[in-house]
Amino acid sequence: MVEKYAHPNLKRPVYIIQEHHATRLHWDLRFEINGTLKSWALPKGVPKGNEKRLAVQVDDHPIEYAAFEGRIPEGGYGAGEVKIFDKGTFKMESYEQEKKIVVTISGNKLKGRYCLLHFKSNENNWLFFKVKD
Repeated sequence: MVEKYAHPNLKRPVYIIQEHHATRLHWDLRFEINGTLKSWALPKGVPKGNEKRLAVQVDDHPIEYAAFEGRIPEGGYGAGEVKIFDKGTFKMESYEQEKKIVVTISGNKLKGRYCLLHFKSNENNWLFFKVKD
């Protein structure tokens, strides 16, 4: 039950990256959009500099997941250790739901303009990268 991890003082709209030690280590990128956390798994981690990273879109998560750190028990979906890697807020600059999302992130680690660009060849695959200012 994740509700106990909800934090009433989350700054909104929520941006979060959670380091997730599940079957395979990955990072969960989440943005609060329309009352839910739109979510992508970053298998190779967060982009640094000019890197572009694969972002695999996964199911939306309830907003309560934004404050979660801890262990998801074996047998549960996403079993393993979850740690908050970065958190903060974001400003939506452009939202073409099936094509392109541009945000300005104000996190503790990530700051600036970032883009999620959808691959046409695969419905779940996106690229996540920092936009040059």
